[in-house]
Amino acid sequence: MANTPNPGRLIAHVDMDAFYASIEVIDDPTLEGKPVVVGGPPEKRGVVAAASYAAREFGIHSAMPMGQAVRKCPHLIRISPRMARYRDESIRLMGILGTFSPTVEPLALDEAFLDLSGMERSIGSARELGQQIRAKIKAETGLTASVGMAPNKFVAKLASDFDKPDGLTLVEPSEAVSFVQNLPIKKIWGVGAKTAAKLDRIGIRDVAALSKSEPSVLKRHFGVLGLRLHELAWARDDRPVVAHSETKSVSHEITFAKNQKSTALLKGVLTGLCEQTARRLRHGNLVGKTVTLKIRFSDFATVTRQDTVGHPTEDAGEIYEIASRLLELEREVDERSVRLLGVGVTSLLRKSQLNLELFGPEQLQQDTPSLDADQGDSKRDRLNQTLDRLEDRFGPQTTQRARTHLATGESED
Repeated sequence: MANTPNPGRLIAHVDMDAFYASIEVIDDPTLEGKPVVVGGPPEKRGVVAAASYAAREFGIHSAMPMGQAVRKCPHLIRISPRMARYRDESIRLMGILGTFSPTVEPLALDEAFLDLSGMERSIGSARELGQQIRAKIKAETGLTASVGMAPNKFVAKLASDFDKPDGLTLVEPSEAVSFVQNLPIKKIWGVGAKTAAKLDRIGIRDVAALSKSEPSVLKRHFGVLGLRLHELAWARDDRPVVAHSETKSVSHEITFAKNQKSTALLKGVLTGLCEQTARRLRHGNLVGKTVTLKIRFSDFATVTRQDTVGHPTEDAGEIYEIASRLLELEREVDERSVRLLGVGVTSLLRKSQLNLELFGPEQLQQDTPSLDADQGDSKRDRLNQTLDRLEDRFGPQTTQRARTHLATGESED
């Protein structure tokens, strides 16, 4: 009965620790060790979206009403969510995970499955692989992650929660059944408070008891869910890790508080948009060839214009060169005030694909130098990396190009 889960599979579940709150601490180190929550204000019936581990010591958790959280901890530090910042960090996270496996399945901004089957033969043992994943995330983002590794998705997800925060739990195929059957019944997917109460009424109070129940009895009480619960109680889960569809575009846009008409001001703002777009590309280990300009006018009419770079790029200057030319051409024929301005990059490639696209497999086998070896690009690459590190440490808009202007002033309508 106790079939051992497929010993040939190695699945990892990576779960970032207090993701939103930890990003806020990274951006403002004075918050380190303090009770921090991210969420809406209590007077607007806000709820806790994320809580630092210092806040959790007061019994505060995600989805708790903010008013209740404040009552539990009167000196609680509340920060309004900055979803664009969290998405940027998520893009970077998924890019890091993509360096370990081509099969990454994001579940949310802060967690993902990886299929690492066979990878341990070339990179190291399963445990070494998990340690490398955690170390690379920490080195490149400053954030900690908890990693669970097991022969299937179900057990891997349970394992990632076993030693939080900043933990690594490896469940070998031979250990999977005992690992699952020693957990509380509510750890099984699909067992909430109501299902747990119903299981209790028929004498099932732990996973071990669930595993010994007759599938026909479980089906009579719970339908198809009962059969699924029985399979999970034996650590059986054959679902594949399904790679997230490739990112089609990376973009950044701004809606002005007051409509703007000055082309010079719009070009200044465009610089900042190009820099943020380029930064997102680099964080996702992406390059692209097509630049799109988006303009929404004061009457809400929207136009898009696009052009192609001569080669795949992640550089803000090259993106700006095309976007600014598109803006100039549009302003020559339409000078209406602008409500929204945006820039995007499409026709994307992973940087790992770049040399293959440029040279082809035969040339690569002849030791063709990589694009990174091009001396003309090396200084620009180092500058971009330096600017990224500054913004990672001190927050967005820490650095700006000389041509960048802030979009302030009166409406020109």
